[in-house]
Amino acid sequence: MMPGEEWEQLPLPDAAVYYVPAFFSKEESDGYFAQLQRQVDWQQEHVRLFGKKIPMPRLTAWYGDKDYTYSGLQNKPRPWLPLLLELKQAVEQRTGNSYNSVLLNFYRSGSDSMGWHSDDEPTLGQNPSIASLSFGGTRRFGFRHKTNKALKNQYLTLQHGSLLLMQGPTQHFWQHSIPKTAATVEPRINLTFRQVQ
Repeated sequence: MMPGEEWEQLPLPDAAVYYVPAFFSKEESDGYFAQLQRQVDWQQEHVRLFGKKIPMPRLTAWYGDKDYTYSGLQNKPRPWLPLLLELKQAVEQRTGNSYNSVLLNFYRSGSDSMGWHSDDEPTLGQNPSIASLSFGGTRRFGFRHKTNKALKNQYLTLQHGSLLLMQGPTQHFWQHSIPKTAATVEPRINLTFRQVQ
């Protein structure tokens, strides 16, 4: 699927990344943020690092039709909320893709973050399409190439109500992250829709 003219394509080699900064209006986005904060069953997961069990630097939730394992965490899906189905339908209509699951992340402050990684688990398929909605405070979203060290890291500020689409070879060649920041930022909720095999 090739997004239309309303999408901004990011100038990343070996990738197909597209961005709509105002997919939803500010009023819609404010409403969605409040509902997601209230309705989602947020969890504080823990991961093992150097033999120690430490809390992940964000809250998470997994909804949809399939189990999903990442970072050593096995996620059993919670049933779709009407709100999440509404957002899924809007994303599917704009992207032309189908999704059966969504991972939600709640970044409470600038000290909450996401480390460098690729969404390249085998259960996501060969060239996965990852559609990412952002609500709340703006945060920097980083890209770094896995093998071409001559390419500088690229950063995009994800806006309140924005939609980011990563597909094609993107996950093979690039990692992405949400770095910590000492700046004062508002809480942010992110939803990444996926098609799990």
